[in-house]
Amino acid sequence: MRFRENTMTYRPCRLAPGIGVSLFFIPTLFAASANQPPGLLSDPVDISSDFHDFTNTFFLADTLAAFDPVTATGAISWRRHQMVPRIAFDNMEPVLRPFAGETFPGGEYAVDPSLPFSIQFVSPRTVRIRIRTGGASRPDVPSLMLVGEPPRDASWRYSAVEGGHRYTSQAGSVTILTNPWHIEFRDAQGKLLTRTNHTADNQKLLDPVLPFSFIRRTSDYSRSLAAVFSLSPGEKLFGCGESFTRLDKRGQKIVLWANDANGVESGRMYKPIPFFMSNRGYGMFAHTSAPATFDFGASYSIANSLLLGDDELDLFVFLGAPKDILNEYTNLTGKPPMPPLWSFGLWMSRITYSSEAEVRAVAAKLRENRVPADVIHLDTGWFETDWRCDYKFSTTRFQDPARMMADLKQQGFHISLWQLPYFVPKNLLFPEIVAKGLAVKDGQGNLPYEDAILDFTNPATVAWYQEKIANLLKMGAGAIKVDFGEAAPLTGIYANGRSGFYEHNLYPLRYNKAVADITRQVTGENIIWARSAWAGSQRYPLHWGGDSGNTDTSMAATLRGGLSFGLSGFTFWSHDIGGFAQKPPEELYRRWTAFGMLTSHSRCHGAPPREPWEYSAQFLDDFRRADELKYRLMPYIYAQSKDSTERGLPMLRALFVEFPDDPGAWQVEDEYLFGADLLVAPLMESGTTGRDVYVPKGQWIDYQTGKLYAGGWQKIEAGQIPVVLLVREGAIIPRMKPAQSTSQLDWKNLEMVVYAASAQSAQGLVCLPADNELRRVNAARRGTGFALTADPLAGKAASTVRLYSEVAR
Repeated sequence: MRFRENTMTYRPCRLAPGIGVSLFFIPTLFAASANQPPGLLSDPVDISSDFHDFTNTFFLADTLAAFDPVTATGAISWRRHQMVPRIAFDNMEPVLRPFAGETFPGGEYAVDPSLPFSIQFVSPRTVRIRIRTGGASRPDVPSLMLVGEPPRDASWRYSAVEGGHRYTSQAGSVTILTNPWHIEFRDAQGKLLTRTNHTADNQKLLDPVLPFSFIRRTSDYSRSLAAVFSLSPGEKLFGCGESFTRLDKRGQKIVLWANDANGVESGRMYKPIPFFMSNRGYGMFAHTSAPATFDFGASYSIANSLLLGDDELDLFVFLGAPKDILNEYTNLTGKPPMPPLWSFGLWMSRITYSSEAEVRAVAAKLRENRVPADVIHLDTGWFETDWRCDYKFSTTRFQDPARMMADLKQQGFHISLWQLPYFVPKNLLFPEIVAKGLAVKDGQGNLPYEDAILDFTNPATVAWYQEKIANLLKMGAGAIKVDFGEAAPLTGIYANGRSGFYEHNLYPLRYNKAVADITRQVTGENIIWARSAWAGSQRYPLHWGGDSGNTDTSMAATLRGGLSFGLSGFTFWSHDIGGFAQKPPEELYRRWTAFGMLTSHSRCHGAPPREPWEYSAQFLDDFRRADELKYRLMPYIYAQSKDSTERGLPMLRALFVEFPDDPGAWQVEDEYLFGADLLVAPLMESGTTGRDVYVPKGQWIDYQTGKLYAGGWQKIEAGQIPVVLLVREGAIIPRMKPAQSTSQLDWKNLEMVVYAASAQSAQGLVCLPADNELRRVNAARRGTGFALTADPLAGKAASTVRLYSEVAR
């Protein structure tokens, strides 16, 4: 069974049909899907079947029962319905019919209840809608997903309109209609963006479309809500976290349940986020951690059905272009701090380095082969027993780990260490965790699984855990890999009194926060390396894309996941270059390396070998060339990262984020903008040296060849580095001489390369790590060259200005 708590009261409860009444007291639970156990423990919880269950009672939003324009609060009248089968010529479909039901005593229970709803104006672009499906509500408590209580914006102006009420801001309007009840969202020009779906909207259809409604389960009286909105012809939808399926989610059903996806080839997600945006100029964030299924026109093409396990709706709606929406969303849920400069360098890893001698040898080989790198990651093998995390280096294979990390830091290397929050019974820490009550328990007070899973809702657990992590950081570790985190028990009862129905999806956020907080406290730096996430996790950079395969399709799916993740409020992201599962084929590894180096963070990781010298001499040269490209572009990457953190933008950027008015940009899912000014089109197929590239409007200059390309579809050959890399006309790209680590980069001498074939001026950004101040750089044509109109780095660094045609590529 799948359970959640309905209230925080305690009473005997029936756990499942045929099981009977328990003799002990636990928080009230209810089934989160149609009385069927999951096929496997790790199956995602998809609650959509509950909205097709004939035994449940349906309440359809009907009319506005009351409304106060001053406070924007009121009540919705809901009409009770029953789902019945409709048969015609051997075809049967479910349809909803009004249903009075039978109640006793008569008149004590509302057949068609009126229940509260409210609208809060958070900013000129953000509106909050709250709807209750029961008379009593849970008390408001600070949300881990939000950075604080959302403010109230006074700029919206009220006006009475025929049949309802309207509020207008500079960004658009919200209209509440009385009968039938609707909420409509329009842009500043008055164009309808979307509206709630009422049963009257579906009268011209034979399809049994589910309107805006909630269900009450007959099994236990629990409720879940279907927030259903209209979809328009040509509408496209994006986001929902690190989703590896088609980038445009229109026509898909997205199950928002943190899951160990075991790859990138399915709809399961390590990092689901209940947020999306539309090409029509709006976005939505369902502020909940309960299971949710977003049916983006998959069942019925006219209906965007947000099927929420929660019994209350707390929905934020954003108006504007993609950049506006991401900025508003991250104003609510948080923007990331800047990770340390060294994290932007290369991370070298494999499954797994297992001894001090091996780690020192890899460091020496990196320098010997002149492969720039900043991090060496030790995965599961640094304990005495592989995978058995006890936060202690093996004493037989690591003679002096503190000295090792200190020595490597002198060479420009930081050490990253793997760990996880699950403890097998043979782990020496297992008895302590159980005895101190630090693990998640089930309703009987036992462990739900064989492993002990740390309960991060328990302050004692967080303190115990952070002490272990702090010891490693104080020893000299630079970063902690925050692996797993997707398996928090659904049937668990957590220390805060809530069940896994609400805590499962929050677990990654609590886990990310615990490591990020102690890392910042000990080292002063903002860095973790995490696999799982939920809304708000972007405040704790950074995350990588999980365990991809070693195929062309896995490479393409990895990019889709990264783009989707960036469209969900995350600035930083990485992936396992070459794929994780097996030794990568050399040809694939070469192409993936070019893609990986043009990502905010770059890590080689997976089944061995990963070190470039373990392949051919030609591959080593190609790897070094792509690696040096990243270090040469470090001033651009660092400045663009700083700008992105301030505006909630992704570094790996779908084309339409920069070009929302270009219809073609909304179609592309296999190329991206790296920051604002570099367009990257990886080679996705084996044996190719070029590809068809969609070039956004304007002029673009090939970084490797200097050729010019106009907007539209172009067939472009890659340069010496196997990737198509274009620069926006009129951009200034700050560069520097590459070095073996970021600690050796010379920030006193920067090269401002102007990419202007016909433009008379150019712009760019620069940010020095010494002060983290973002500066704008402007240049104007002077004769045959360009000169800075002002030097923003005067007294801090020397800036040499050159045209792109004058520099070595």
